[in-house]
Amino acid sequence: MEIAIDTSILVGRLNHNDLWHTQAIAIQNTLVRQGLRLTYFDCAVTEAVSAATRRLFEKGRITKVNELLQRLNYLIPREEITWILPDVPRLYQDALSLMQTSKGELNFNDALIALACRERGITLIASFDPDFDHVPWLKRVAQPTDVEIVHK
Repeated sequence: MEIAIDTSILVGRLNHNDLWHTQAIAIQNTLVRQGLRLTYFDCAVTEAVSAATRRLFEKGRITKVNELLQRLNYLIPREEITWILPDVPRLYQDALSLMQTSKGELNFNDALIALACRERGITLIASFDPDFDHVPWLKRVAQPTDVEIVHK
């Protein structure tokens, strides 16, 4: 079984000082233990690394940026990223429609991730963002106990 990993989980994994760090590690460890295949979409990876480095910059911790980028390359090698941004021209209108039906709750990247999941038959997403709860074809995993429930 495959599960998409959202930006919020990735930021928590990358930044040791992030509010969600401990929970993100616990979720990922549980996913791996349960034998789920983790899918990292390029738009989630780029959004996560942008958010994590921006937070370091804002907190005056710019000396930690190189360490964070090395951690990213270690945790998610380029070869393990699923590249969906080339699909944006084809999915653009559908992403906008999904954003509209969510009344703006889903941002463009989240809508793109949801559509990429639907196309690939992925029904699970690991995320701390409740906006995915309104996507009918996705079940959100937000804590380790959720993994055991959805994996049965």
